[in-house]
Amino acid sequence: MTTIEQGAAPQTAALPAGPALVPLALAAIGLVVAFGVVPAVATDYWLSSIIIPTIVMGLAGISLNLLQGYAGLVSLGSAAFMSVGVFSAYNLILRAPFLPLPVVFVLAGLIAAAVGVFFGLPALRIKGFYLAASTLGAQFFFQWLFTNYPWFSNNSQSLTISAPRLEFLGHHLQSPVGRYLLVVTVTALLIGLAFLVVRSRLGREWMAIRDQETAASVLGIRVARRKLEAYAVSSFFLGVTGVLWGFAYLGTADAHTYNLDKSFQILFIVLIGGTATIFGNFLGAAFIVLTPILLDNIVLAANIAYLGDQGAITNLQRVIFGAIIILILIKEPDGLSALIRRGADAVRARLRKT
Repeated sequence: MTTIEQGAAPQTAALPAGPALVPLALAAIGLVVAFGVVPAVATDYWLSSIIIPTIVMGLAGISLNLLQGYAGLVSLGSAAFMSVGVFSAYNLILRAPFLPLPVVFVLAGLIAAAVGVFFGLPALRIKGFYLAASTLGAQFFFQWLFTNYPWFSNNSQSLTISAPRLEFLGHHLQSPVGRYLLVVTVTALLIGLAFLVVRSRLGREWMAIRDQETAASVLGIRVARRKLEAYAVSSFFLGVTGVLWGFAYLGTADAHTYNLDKSFQILFIVLIGGTATIFGNFLGAAFIVLTPILLDNIVLAANIAYLGDQGAITNLQRVIFGAIIILILIKEPDGLSALIRRGADAVRARLRKT
């Protein structure tokens, strides 16, 4: 009896190791695909026009999801903090060219974080719709600031900044593959940071505030401080994302690049992908990026351009795009990530029965 128990003990202790290794295995596979397979097989068009914007917009969704999905706060000025990041990075590179690129990214993110804390102060007094309306102040303020003060764009007549030469440790990152590797490296690091944050004490207290703010306060959680920290972390991510969008994807930027439409796109990514999720944001980003391309191809394939001018066709595509978003939100209010999760659970349940 004793021998059997001693022999069985190691097997019982080893059982949880399998499920615990699954996320690590998936992460390793994802890194191999991202850094090895995609650069080898993807064309320049796919890298520049589809993969890079999808990854960057997915990262923007993570940035807002940390604030909205995990901390229960709202913001309609996400693009404003992206603009702070890109203009800060541009001026850091211009006026302090000795700074290496990673330091520029971090400093730009920290500047955006400081701005986010300032515009997050209303969250200490108001919430809900009124807080969402107050965050619009950041959107309109920075669009006005970067438009009316040409110092930020190095006194450019067009008020437009161009991406500087991207290089790190002597390696030039101007090619599509180089820009892709820059984007995927920064994104992988920030995804890791996001997981550390949401699984830390800070993340748990954010979720407590989200679920029941009064109870969280009674338990001794410093609600005001945690709210400002949520705005700081979210804005840091958005600032870095803004640099990637301007430098690695567009190659140029101005104040109108990060307008209110961009903020609503980021909000739709969170809603479509699912709140309080990390990888679901990339599903929402893929939907935002790929659906307009798919609609364009359908118009060309169906040869229906004769039904109206290009403006009418564009407006029709927007109507269809909006209708698809509404349909998804009605059928799956928890986002595409919840739909995939339920499908995977159903498949596993069926496999167990067989």
